[in-house]
Amino acid sequence: MAVLIIGLVLLAIISFVPQWWTQAILKKHSHPHPSLPGSAHEFGEHLIRKYSLQDVRIEEIPSGSAIGDHYDPIDKVVRLSSQNFHSNSLTAIVTTAHEIGHAIQHKTHYEPLLTRTQMVERSQWLQKFSGIALMATPVLIPLMHTPVIGMVTFAAGFIAMGIPVLIHLSTLPVEFDASYKRALPLLQEGEYLDKKDMKRARHILTACAMTYVSSSLASLFNLWKWFSGFRR
Repeated sequence: MAVLIIGLVLLAIISFVPQWWTQAILKKHSHPHPSLPGSAHEFGEHLIRKYSLQDVRIEEIPSGSAIGDHYDPIDKVVRLSSQNFHSNSLTAIVTTAHEIGHAIQHKTHYEPLLTRTQMVERSQWLQKFSGIALMATPVLIPLMHTPVIGMVTFAAGFIAMGIPVLIHLSTLPVEFDASYKRALPLLQEGEYLDKKDMKRARHILTACAMTYVSSSLASLFNLWKWFSGFRR
């Protein structure tokens, strides 16, 4: 039990540190930039034209939404938070470059992105099943005294907790590729930033990728907590 508790605490700390660092970096460079022309929205539109990303568009995420900046490969939409959409901050510009990097991945049929997209689509019905099974369990247990109910509950919980882990882990190579093999060359070749800002941009691109590292660790932590509770 002591080993389990120590493990949970360590995993919780490891999950928190990347998230804290990521948020600190993005916040640090979120103030308006004195020399960058135009907003992240305008910069994104420029990149869409430059790289001939047909059918790709940019949308603003409504203020207060829990959804963060992302590229939707199904609808071919780059979605930016309100804070970034209207801003010319280094965080807004570099984050936009990162998300456009995903659109470039899509255009070039980058296999890990396509695989992740298929995984997300196929996992939706499994998660719906697990949700229904978990809601039905309290009703079925008093009516059906059988080990099968326990097995179904375990399977449903494992699906609900395990699928996010698999998706987040499959996301990591996609995110690092978008940051370092797409967005970074894009910023360098276009000479959008001076040398000082390029150094900061590397930190921001790392933070963009680390967002998913922290999500993966958080998913592992949730899976471990659930499994530990189920064993009791």
